[in-house]
Amino acid sequence: MRAHREGFPARSVYKLEEIQKKFRVIKEGARVLDLGCAPGSWLLFASKVVGPKGFVLGVDLTTVSIELPSNVHFVYHDMLAWDKKTFVAEFANRPFDVVLSDMAPSCTGQKFVDSQRSLRLCKSAMSISQCVLKPGGAFVCKIFQGSDFKDFSGQIKNLFARVAHVRPHSTRKASKEIYVVGLEKKKA
Repeated sequence: MRAHREGFPARSVYKLEEIQKKFRVIKEGARVLDLGCAPGSWLLFASKVVGPKGFVLGVDLTTVSIELPSNVHFVYHDMLAWDKKTFVAEFANRPFDVVLSDMAPSCTGQKFVDSQRSLRLCKSAMSISQCVLKPGGAFVCKIFQGSDFKDFSGQIKNLFARVAHVRPHSTRKASKEIYVVGLEKKKA
């Protein structure tokens, strides 16, 4: 597999790479929050882009078993159960330039149920980004397209100056996933 040959644990890295080429969401020296970071491909990619002066924090319910670069830190945590006050207090003086969310629900195979579970994760990621993302920052979020996709996208449009929808070329044809990219977070 190409991803393994190139040192990444999963092919999802190519989705972020395509988004990065198109929008330059991650910059050198940036602080990046990666929600749903396991198995770690996005962590490694973001680490390379931000370089030694940047920082990447990965959060997931699944432990990342790869060796992480010195500018990456991993926290085992359920983002649906996050405590807003604690999280905000911890990062109030050090907000993030980018929030990435490649979170995916445990799928049932039932399109409606899976899209609702995905939407719940996306709303959590959006809420977190509003608390810890700097004005002018970027947000990248994977969502399974469903009946509420348009509404969720509209919410993102209210929070960011520019919004794009991206279906990376490396996405499997049968997949209903799409990425919502919010650029230039508006001031609260």
